[in-house]
Amino acid sequence: MIEDARPTLLAVDDEPTNLKVLNEVLGKDYRLIFAKSGEQALMLAAQKLPDLILLDVMMPNMSGFDVCKSLKQNTDTAAIPVIFVTAMQEEIDEANGFALGAVDYITKPISPAIVRARVKNHLSLVQADLLKSAQLELIQRLSHAAEYKDNETGQHIIRMSRYCHIIALAYGMNEQQAESLLLAAPMHDIGKIGIPDNILLKPGKLDDEEYQYMKAHATIGADILAGSSSALVQLAHRLALEHHERYDGKGYPNGLKGEEISIEGRICSIADVFDALTSRRPYKEPWPVEQAIELMREEKGKHFDPELVDVFISQLDKILAVKEKYSN
Repeated sequence: MIEDARPTLLAVDDEPTNLKVLNEVLGKDYRLIFAKSGEQALMLAAQKLPDLILLDVMMPNMSGFDVCKSLKQNTDTAAIPVIFVTAMQEEIDEANGFALGAVDYITKPISPAIVRARVKNHLSLVQADLLKSAQLELIQRLSHAAEYKDNETGQHIIRMSRYCHIIALAYGMNEQQAESLLLAAPMHDIGKIGIPDNILLKPGKLDDEEYQYMKAHATIGADILAGSSSALVQLAHRLALEHHERYDGKGYPNGLKGEEISIEGRICSIADVFDALTSRRPYKEPWPVEQAIELMREEKGKHFDPELVDVFISQLDKILAVKEKYSN
């Protein structure tokens, strides 16, 4: 027997006639389960974990508002979208319903076209959220792959990504832009998985040939991340490629100069270098923070965007709090 792969909807109404109408409107495209009371709805929601719930507001004993509140308090059912269904003549506090976590209202008698459209739209949003979650998980897992090559990388990517977030907000990026940078920054060094261990972990200065191999991690990382349709992976690709570019054009791999380097790449460079300077590496002891800051001041307009250096220093208390929290 072929399993029914259609999304599951839980329809809740104390009037059987209303449930029958919903079944006629939605039964072709969705698998419907039904509840005639709030108590039954909570039981079925916990057992079946439907993709969406159509919930009558005015029911005896337990109102739709009470049901919604209970659903959102249960971690297993909290993420299920709830659409309230209410009679047109009923006076309903819609603001209260939204505050409880509902995503929409539909009035009775229902319009089949409106019901189908609302259900389809909200299920699409659920799928988009699931896809984003999966995408973020894959990015995080790929970031951790570099830890198998370099034990320092794990703590480094945590610290520098949070430094990037702090700098981005202080520079004037909105929260969404800063969060995207926070999520993409851990990918900046993914190319190190392609660098031989004898070079990556060498306890001493690299010779010229070894240094050329090491520099290749920027293009290796960019190649790994190239060609994605995801805006987040595209940003990670840009960071992998640009985090060793310099403001004066003397960086690698493409010798970009000034604002030819993306603002995210310029932020990443500052966060990356500060953490490298102040961390223990196979080839060096950690620098004192004061010495690292002094070098960054000296490198304004050379290695670093001068405005971003000032922004970074203005946020030093927050930066050092992150450094302390995620110290080795």
